Amino acid sequence: MEHVSVLLREAVDALDVRQGGRYVDGTLGRAGHTREILRRGGEVLGIDRDDEAIAEVSAMGLKGLKIAKGEHGDLERIAHENGWDEADGVLLDLGVSSPQLDDAGRGFSFLREGPLDMRMDRAHGLSAADVVNGWGEQELAEVIWRLGEERGARRVAAAIVKARAGRRIETTAELAEIVEKAIGRHGGHHPATRTFQALRMAVNDELGELERALDGALRLVKRGGRIAVITFESLTDTVVKRRFAAHAGREVSLQGGGSRWEGERPRVRIVSRKAVKASENEILNNPRSRSAKLRVIEKEEI
Repeated sequence: MEHVSVLLREAVDALDVRQGGRYVDGTLGRAGHTREILRRGGEVLGIDRDDEAIAEVSAMGLKGLKIAKGEHGDLERIAHENGWDEADGVLLDLGVSSPQLDDAGRGFSFLREGPLDMRMDRAHGLSAADVVNGWGEQELAEVIWRLGEERGARRVAAAIVKARAGRRIETTAELAEIVEKAIGRHGGHHPATRTFQALRMAVNDELGELERALDGALRLVKRGGRIAVITFESLTDTVVKRRFAAHAGREVSLQGGGSRWEGERPRVRIVSRKAVKASENEILNNPRSRSAKLRVIEKEEI
């Protein structure tokens, strides 16, 4: 499937792109959002850890784009290394891209037989096969429950340990079959959906990367600049929602009259109280946008 950037217009509109403004796309992917920012006159520092994505975008020869290989959790450091002391906006489009899902060799999808990898950067770190075959039953259960919110996490972990006792689990199809046998089919989703999500997030330290990216973005963006984040899982959306709310703070009434602001610095304004979701038309044309949520803040004070 061709990669279609989710909430493209909504996300770029939310950044309030200005002619000559500087914007960090911390999850460059195939540069869908970046190209729209460039079209509107902004300059972009695009960051990605996927060599294939970087090669593809580099070949486009986009004017006004700097590309850096790295993790979005390091976006502040990468920006400084590229001469950007501050930015007018930061965009994070989290999750897995269509090319990554559709490439069986990447091991992200249980719908396609391939090696159990799931690494965004295949040159570093543990693969999903390393995790599945090397971690203890309790550790596997905790990860599948915490990152996948899988109610049958203990059964899945026990089934994995039992299966690998006979031989190493190497492919996506093998793991999907193990999970399905452990918890059965219920509802419209494949039973391996949550387990695969959990393993992908664990392998790529997605929650840790997100926390570091938000910290860096809050420091990097100038006053009046915006941070836009697109999430696809309830877990990551909750992290973003809580972090933004903490920095938006609240006015607390004082006993003697008046009020004071309480919250974390820097102080921000939440641009839209409710998360922006894909339209019915977008969902129809791109089913992967169904679970997408966009949250945006504007930095008010340092």
